[in-house]
Amino acid sequence: MIETRTAAPALPPELQSPRAKLVYLYLTTNGDATVSEMGESLGMKKLSLYSILKTLKREGMVDCDGDTYVLN
Repeated sequence: MIETRTAAPALPPELQSPRAKLVYLYLTTNGDATVSEMGESLGMKKLSLYSILKTLKREGMVDCDGDTYVLN
């Protein structure tokens, strides 16, 4: 039996915050999500998520379509 492994997605080196890395990986895995979905899945408060997503958006890593966020 051959074991198949999938490599973890590469994180941009400019991501320093563990929470920002978590949000980035979540979006990598799920494709897109609302702040409510992320908060529920990751156990994070919306206020924290909005701050992280604002930074990721400013860095050009995520984009927002209405209330849904997606990686660039």
